[in-house]
Amino acid sequence: MKTRLLLVDDHQVVRSGLKMLLAAEDDVEIVGEAGTAHEAIEAAGAVVPDVVLMDIGLPDLSGIEATRAIKKRFPSISIVALTIHEDEEYFFKMLEAGASGYVPKRAAPEELLRAVRAAASGEVYLYPTLAKLLVTDYLSQDHSGEEKASLDGLTDREREVLTYLAEGTSNEEIAVSLVISPKTVDRHRENIMRKLNLHSRAELVRYAIRKGIIKP
Repeated sequence: MKTRLLLVDDHQVVRSGLKMLLAAEDDVEIVGEAGTAHEAIEAAGAVVPDVVLMDIGLPDLSGIEATRAIKKRFPSISIVALTIHEDEEYFFKMLEAGASGYVPKRAAPEELLRAVRAAASGEVYLYPTLAKLLVTDYLSQDHSGEEKASLDGLTDREREVLTYLAEGTSNEEIAVSLVISPKTVDRHRENIMRKLNLHSRAELVRYAIRKGIIKP
């Protein structure tokens, strides 16, 4: 099954280049494009893509605001930021808005494809140099033993599932490792997200690092 992709960038030449690159892949289908945040939100509702490639610097609203609006209306749509911005402010704001990936425009095409495929599978993909910002954020926090021990009411099994999820393991792989069904993994995941008040895999990763559940 092909990943249905919506391209969002205010430069036509950039969108054309992305279309040429991504349309050549057997598992990707370009279902729409937009040049503004409002067009992106409207297009997301019209074509309901699997993944949105979202630029941050749009002429009306920011890509961050567009991401937040799309995720609020269509939680199942995954969003990958493809942007020139590589600083901490934009990075964390996109993650908090619900993005499942963050790739700089200078990245190699292979990195962009990895991000799209990861997002389509419900995973998170962060460009390596940007992922280091999560480590910096982790090291700047006060991580007492009490904070690490407090897992907000998660059961032992939910903590196991949380660890696998934060490390990017797929539901099917988790099911095999824990000798449970994928449906049970889904149920644990729903409970984890509800208990922790998290809304995206990116938020879950950041939480796991801050709590010391996975190593930065």
